[in-house]
Amino acid sequence: METSQKSLDPQTLAKIKGLRLRTKQVVEGLLSGLHRSPFRGFSIEFAEHREYVPGDDLRHIDWKAVARTDKFYLKQFEDETSLICYIIVDASESMSFRGPESSWSKFEFAQCLAASLAWLVLQQQDSVALATFSDKIEEVVSPSGQAAQLQNVVTVLESATPRSKTQSGPALSHLAERFNRRGIVFILSDMFDDLEKSLAGLQRLRAQRHQIAVLQILDPAEIEFPYDRSMLFRGLEGQGSHRADSRTIRNAYLAELARFQRRLESACQESSVRHHLIRTDHAIDHVLGRLLTQR
Repeated sequence: METSQKSLDPQTLAKIKGLRLRTKQVVEGLLSGLHRSPFRGFSIEFAEHREYVPGDDLRHIDWKAVARTDKFYLKQFEDETSLICYIIVDASESMSFRGPESSWSKFEFAQCLAASLAWLVLQQQDSVALATFSDKIEEVVSPSGQAAQLQNVVTVLESATPRSKTQSGPALSHLAERFNRRGIVFILSDMFDDLEKSLAGLQRLRAQRHQIAVLQILDPAEIEFPYDRSMLFRGLEGQGSHRADSRTIRNAYLAELARFQRRLESACQESSVRHHLIRTDHAIDHVLGRLLTQR
């Protein structure tokens, strides 16, 4: 989806003061290119099959499909009530990173993306919930479709400050207990954490029959490592500072990042979780357009 609005360029958008105003610019640009609702409403009718995930309720297994395919599939039904969109935002210290050429940090990008998602969902009279986490759950906004919910979401996002280490696994497991009514879950994070623990948290959410999308937000500098001289690298989340020759460590860094990405993408696929790699130099309305049309 394309837009001609230059105001949505990441550099210009980052200069706009106030999260609500930034979000308004993003949503107006997005809606100008959408011709139908990006979310599907829920009913009690049968929707589709999906493969069994450990922790799913065995009562929903379609035994006829098992007999035909020799694989375990579950029938998915849609609820009678409106859609609930759960937005989970990583507020750990690593999200404060901003590369030398970037307009905003990963967390600032996540703030705007989360608020834009909330605005879209509330505009079609569905419900939104929000949670922020670091090494623990920081704030939770319970699901609501009321007009005041957008301000509740924006207030929490604006007051959040990236801090502490990431512990996404326990945080997601805890939120799975609180977010027990089926809906769509968007997780906005760089996913730089113990992958096995993160996966355990994702599986707890899947056991609640949520549709889940991991929106992995990375800075271009983290992806490309554009440094070419001896530098002092300041670690986040208690990693300390280290001086190193960028040219010496570049290949090893990129190889390690590629290995991590392969493991993350494979783990998401095995758990029926959608994974999207998002760069902070991408226009947010384009990111949203891709996410919603792919649904």
